[in-house]
Amino acid sequence: MSLLLDNQFAELPADKSVDTKTFLDNVSTLPPFFDCLGSKVFSIIKSDINGNITKIRAVYDQDPAKYVTLQDIVEAERETHKGEWPKVGATLALMWLKRGLRFIQVLLQSLADGDRDENNPNLIRVNITKAYEHALKRYHGWIVQKVFSAALIAAPYRSNFLKALSKGEEVKDEDCLANVHLFLVNYTPTVDAIYEMYSNLNAELDYTV
Repeated sequence: MSLLLDNQFAELPADKSVDTKTFLDNVSTLPPFFDCLGSKVFSIIKSDINGNITKIRAVYDQDPAKYVTLQDIVEAERETHKGEWPKVGATLALMWLKRGLRFIQVLLQSLADGDRDENNPNLIRVNITKAYEHALKRYHGWIVQKVFSAALIAAPYRSNFLKALSKGEEVKDEDCLANVHLFLVNYTPTVDAIYEMYSNLNAELDYTV
């Protein structure tokens, strides 16, 4: 069974609202994805995602009936924290979490689209680079960027990465990529909806770490 399909994301409703409990249950299965990338550097993103999930869940658990959707949480914190918002609480945690989720999305979509380095077709360095530059690089300072640049050198072979996504099972590449396509069907709209929400609520912050 594919690691990605252990807890498949559900189709969003017409209003694109993201159910908090379902979302948290789904994303909680994703941190092991970064173990498939080999380098310990990616454990930084894994740890960040785990921490942000914990922060969001802690807020949700305070009042599940009040925080049915992610937008309920963000809007409630905007009202509560006033001038400190959005750099506070679950709003800040979700802001960083969605960037980690976008990294996964772009990486997988790049693989599904067949993006390759023609000189090194069995490496996924080009896919990881695309994902990092699209989702995270602009929010990282020079030192952090250098750390991730070094990690790319240790990126796994494409075949090994796909095998890891299949939990070590011997699965044909095309079957694994079919699972990637299936995963992205609902995952991508979910990530897009969170980005759209942050844009609409003017909750996005553009600072580096």
